[in-house]
Amino acid sequence: MYMENVTEILHEAAATAILPRYQALAAGEITEKSPGELVTVADREAEQLITRRLRELLDAPVVGEEATAADPGLLRALREAPAAWVVDPLDGTANFVAGRPEYAVQAALVRDGRTVACWIVQPALGQEFTAELGGGAWSSGVRLHREPAPAEPEQIRGAALTKYLDPAIREHVETVRSRFALVESGAKAAGVDYPRLLTGAVDFLRYQRTLPWDHAPGALLATEAGAVAQRLDGSPYRPDDDRTGLLVAADPACWTRVLELITPPVAGA
Repeated sequence: MYMENVTEILHEAAATAILPRYQALAAGEITEKSPGELVTVADREAEQLITRRLRELLDAPVVGEEATAADPGLLRALREAPAAWVVDPLDGTANFVAGRPEYAVQAALVRDGRTVACWIVQPALGQEFTAELGGGAWSSGVRLHREPAPAEPEQIRGAALTKYLDPAIREHVETVRSRFALVESGAKAAGVDYPRLLTGAVDFLRYQRTLPWDHAPGALLATEAGAVAQRLDGSPYRPDDDRTGLLVAADPACWTRVLELITPPVAGA
């Protein structure tokens, strides 16, 4: 499944396009592709390199974050192509621009709409993570297994990126925040937050946007380590599904407890 090959490609992109600019970006190398969404020359150069090298491994469509920003039609490959690559060349661009180490280079291989392999490299943190469907989740040769979360909400720690939530849901999450041991905003990089879930730093992650380059790698990594990554209706996450809303938790019981607490009550129920 190209596991070592893709890891090498992501490290190559980091060494060539990203790390030389870490904490050394020039003002002209940073732009906004949409309000509040930063992109740098490192994002673009890394994606170009990764795209070229992945196609040398498997000649399939590459759904890259930056290429899709220019051509949203690329997303159709996740539903229509037998196989497709997904690439986030620099997950956590705002952190990278600010000189913080919480960023990652990510890729996934999707077959018939289902993620079958994933790769996450954290260049500044010196970590790498891989998973293959049915083959487990791994970090630098060590198999990952997520232990169940504490039973009581008062002991559960989580991260909820509330920026994109509907106002009513955001208000409810703020209201119930005190019911948990901790609800933070997360690292603002899925390629950092998913591994933090597996190491026990947090027990759940709540996302609204579920862009495939953000979540295809991490969701497979989580589930292969024994965690749960499901839509709010309980269906498994799939990168070919463009609905919003995703809850990732250490185990099924934790997923259910958290969902019950963070979901606003239905009026009149």
